[in-house]
Formats: sequence, C-alpha cells, structure tokens
Amino acid sequence: IGLSEAQAVEQYGEDNVKVYRSKFANLYYGPWQVEADDKPKTAMKLICAGEEELVVGLHVIGMGADEMLQGFGIALKMGATKADFDSCVALHPTAAEEFVTMFPWGLSKQETGAKVSPLNGADGP
Repeated sequence: IGLSEAQAVEQYGEDNVKVYRSKFANLYYGPWQVEADDKPKTAMKLICAGEEELVVGLHVIGMGADEMLQGFGIALKMGATKADFDSCVALHPTAAEEFVTMFPWGLSKQETGAKVSPLNGADGP
C-alpha cells in the first residue's frame, strides 16, 4: 500500500527516503519439522520519507498479508511515522509485530503524524 520504493524516490528524492526491510519464516511454521530454509518466508518493506520518517509505503508478502495491510493502511492514511510504529506494542506471536519492531527500532526522530501524540509527550503536528 502507498508508494513503491521507486515512486518514493521520485517524489521525495533518494537522499530523503529510508527503507526498512525484513525477511523471515513466519512463526506459524516454527514447529514444523523442516529445515529453516525450506519454510515459507514472509517479506516486508517499510518506506519512509523525510527527516520525520513519514511512512509513505508499506509492503508485505506472506501468510496474513491481507490482514496486516488492512490494519496498517489506516496508519498510513493518518500520517504515521516510523516513530509511531516503534511506539506500538508488538503482538506476539504474529508476523505483524515485525512492522513495529523493524531494525533499528526506537532510534527514529521522535516525531508523530498523530493529531494527539502518543510519543512520550512529543508535540503533535
């Protein structure tokens, strides 16, 4: 949902786009008695723009992608930043938790897209 990496670079410039990526075997497959490399993978990409790291694109392929996209679509429409994602409690064990714990976690500038800030007393826009 949102912009692709190429669209974000075109719109904001390469120096103003930061991309977070993750690829892993979904925890659903954890107890399967197969080699880790043979388990189906989930891949995620979070595309952020500007110093405040506004989330402008979010992409996922793998088990549960449809449910994740619907929920995170609301966050994108509301102007969420990487810091907003980092400030969410990760629901474990789910694949969706990866979006709110993407490395590096908690190091983004503490700016929010929310009208009422959930970030440790940070001022809203």
